[in-house]
Amino acid sequence: METNKFIKKVKLDCPLCDQTHEVEERERLSKVIIKGEEVTYPENYYFCSHAKESENEFVTGAMANRNLLNARNAYRVKKGLLTSDDIVAIRESYDLSQVDLAKLLGWGEATISRYESKAIQDESYDLMLRLIRDNPMKALELLKRNRHKFTEKKYNDIKGRIVEKLDSYGKEYLTRQPFEAEYTGFEDKSEMNGYALLNIDKIEAMVSYFAEKTKYLYKVKLMKMLWYADVLAYNSLGHAMSGIVYRHEPMGALPIGHEHLVNLERLNIKEEESYNYNSMFHIYPVEGIDYSVLSQNEKAILDEVIKKFMDWKAIEIVEYMHEEKAYKETCPGAIIPFNLTKDIKHLM
Repeated sequence: METNKFIKKVKLDCPLCDQTHEVEERERLSKVIIKGEEVTYPENYYFCSHAKESENEFVTGAMANRNLLNARNAYRVKKGLLTSDDIVAIRESYDLSQVDLAKLLGWGEATISRYESKAIQDESYDLMLRLIRDNPMKALELLKRNRHKFTEKKYNDIKGRIVEKLDSYGKEYLTRQPFEAEYTGFEDKSEMNGYALLNIDKIEAMVSYFAEKTKYLYKVKLMKMLWYADVLAYNSLGHAMSGIVYRHEPMGALPIGHEHLVNLERLNIKEEESYNYNSMFHIYPVEGIDYSVLSQNEKAILDEVIKKFMDWKAIEIVEYMHEEKAYKETCPGAIIPFNLTKDIKHLM
C-alpha cells in the first residue's frame, strides 16, 4: 500500500477553512500501541488543499471511530482473535440480533455490540464465538441452556434457524470432527507435519484436483500421491501442503486418519466392488469445488505428481515408494518425518 492513497473526493463543510468544497479522502498506514503491542493499521483522513500545510488534515467523528476499529482489528489479527467483521459474520450466519446472540451465549446484552464496535474480546470469549461458528450443535446446546432468556416464540425462531444451519452443513462438520480428532497431537508445526497444520479445505481440493486429471484414481494410489505432493511442497516451498502426518505402513506412506479422510462429506468417493469382489474406494472430482485454496505453486506441484503417476497402477507406486530413503529409514508404524525426504526421487 502507498504511504498516502487517494480514495475519493467528498463535498462537505470543511472545518479547517470554513468553506463548503471538495476535500480528498485519503488512506495511509499508521502505527499505534494497543495493550502494549505496536500494530499497523489503515487510517483514513480528509485532506484540505486550501488550508495551511501544517493543518491540512482532519477526521470526522465517524471516521475516527472506523480508524480506531481498524487499529483494534489489527491487534486482534496479530493476537489470533476474531475481528469485529468475523463476529458480525457469525451473528449474521444465524440471523441473530446483537442482543439475541449475547443472550444465546449467556453474556450481557451489550457484549456483542461492544465487540462489533470497540471492545476487544479476551481469549475465553473468542473461543465461545469460534465454537458456535464451527459447530451449530454447540449453538443449539447454548440456546437450550439459556432458554429462559427468550420468549417462547423467539426461542423457537432461533432454534429453527440453527436446525436449518445443521441441515445445510451439519454432515460436513460431523465427518470432519473424527478426522480432526486424529490430529490433536499435531497442533504445532514440526517435521512431523512438514511445518503445516491440518487444512481440510485444502485436502479436499487436492483430492478433487487429482481425481479430475487422473483416470481410475483409487484410495491406495491417492494416498501415495498426497504424500509426494506434500514432500515436493516441503522441499520447494519450505512447508508441506496439507498438514497431513504420514506413517510407515506396508503399503507405503499412509496418512494418519486415512479412514476418516475418505469419509469427508465434501469428497466424491464411492465404494465399488472390484473384479475379485473386494471393495475399493473410487475417487471422483467434486463439481464446483473451490480450488482457490491452492496457490499457483501448489497446483504446479500437483501437476508434477499427476504427470508422473497418472498411468501407474497402485502396486507400482507402492513399490516405487518403498525405495525412498524416507521410507527405508523409518520403522513400521513410525511417523515419517519430512526432514528425511530431501533425497526424494525426482518425479520428472
